[in-house]
Amino acid sequence: MFESSSKATEPSQTWEERVPNNGNVIEALSDASEALSRDHVEYLMKRHGTLDLDPLPGPDDKIVNLMLVVVHASMATFIAAAIIPAFPELAEDLGVSLQQVSYLTTLQIAFLAVAPAIHRPFANTFGRRPMFLVSLLVSMLGNIGCAKSSSYAAMAACRAIVAFFISPAAALGSGVVTETFLKKHRARCLGIWTLMTIIGVPLAPLIMGFIAAAGGYQWIYWMLAIINGLQLVAYFFLGPETRYVRDTNELKSSSFKRQYLNFKRIDPRPLSLNDFIHPFGLWRKISVVLPTVAHAMVFLFFNTLIAVEIPNLFGEKFGFNSQQLGLQFIGMIVGHALGEPISGTLSDYWMNRHARKTGCKAQPEYRLWFSYLGFMLAIAGVVVFLVQIQLAPQGHWNITPVIGIALAGAGNQIATTVLVTCAVDRHPQEAASIGVFVTFIRQVWAFIGPFWHSMTLWDVFEMYADRPTRPPTRRSDTSSSCIAAANTSTGSTLHNHCMVKEK
Repeated sequence: MFESSSKATEPSQTWEERVPNNGNVIEALSDASEALSRDHVEYLMKRHGTLDLDPLPGPDDKIVNLMLVVVHASMATFIAAAIIPAFPELAEDLGVSLQQVSYLTTLQIAFLAVAPAIHRPFANTFGRRPMFLVSLLVSMLGNIGCAKSSSYAAMAACRAIVAFFISPAAALGSGVVTETFLKKHRARCLGIWTLMTIIGVPLAPLIMGFIAAAGGYQWIYWMLAIINGLQLVAYFFLGPETRYVRDTNELKSSSFKRQYLNFKRIDPRPLSLNDFIHPFGLWRKISVVLPTVAHAMVFLFFNTLIAVEIPNLFGEKFGFNSQQLGLQFIGMIVGHALGEPISGTLSDYWMNRHARKTGCKAQPEYRLWFSYLGFMLAIAGVVVFLVQIQLAPQGHWNITPVIGIALAGAGNQIATTVLVTCAVDRHPQEAASIGVFVTFIRQVWAFIGPFWHSMTLWDVFEMYADRPTRPPTRRSDTSSSCIAAANTSTGSTLHNHCMVKEK
């Protein structure tokens, strides 16, 4: 009678993992489970997933929902970076400077920092699915508006609308993963989410550079609108609701109706100001703040810095056009793709191996040992990138700077997945809020960074542009050393403090 159906998943050591999305109750359930006998726990595990009252999705549904969410998350950064190869054409057509055109990208970065804090309370009240559907619909319309814009002001307004509405999955993805997957699979799934969020930055210029060259910058926006439309259709038919709030009034309705056809509020609690500012209260939790700061630092120097400087440095040094500049982002894509199996699958194996070896669950901070590998690869990569592009003769491209970009990308992905997963594992009941908090800190830092580091790097580049045979032994080494010191100190501080269990 109580045997598992195809919806049920394999048992876990702690049955509180089976009760996602119930807030602080999870911690209380963890203590209560210790008083249960092993037979009682096994009975509850077999019963779980056999009733519509306990709607954990099946394995196939989990994968489909994860793919929908991570692709949606990647579009947030993909759309922001999509117009980078078309900057010169946009400046000429709109009658503005290149600097003003770049604000169309930095504007979106700023909105990606703030918008999730507004989306989160509505996603908690009405569900993830309605919020994602509205996000894709308005983003599609906004991109159509960008394609039809004939002035800089109109395009900036449409870009702001798209930036505001495309952002939910980029921050709430951590909550969806926590609501859908068990802890032993969480790092791998969070790694896929972080990978897709980050990889949108280099992937967009690579693809859109060819589209801009073939059909003009307007077709960049038309392609983005088409992609959003396809996502909307796929999510409407294949994306179920993952947030579940137990309500006795809904017990008579079918699971299918609740997951696909319900567009009314699912949480009866009224919205309050605290719902909007709650994620920012996480600054009081050291086990969230330190991973977030470390991630923001790594993301700025080993993702944003490289993405912003590739058009400047490669364009001036080698005279590349938009298509050639887009090809340089392949190194970043390959690096992130290679870093994901190490950060996700191997760190999950690391944690599970410790649990089997010691007979008890590993603390989330035990995963941080893997972050050192990410820091080292990222530092080595950015040093290779900066030094080799200065040593390259004017107009003579070689692959060594791209190898440095790939190393930095791999390190960035490893560090990002490990740091975000550590924070979520420490506070699973705050998974969605952590996603909002991390996104806010990361995007604000990424928004501020290009205003100062581009000038510094350009000064270093020009200092040795006329002396290609002289190694950059002063200011470029100083820049690289500062980057290395900042990230090394952040990593060591993070590990030392997070190993102390927060009360």
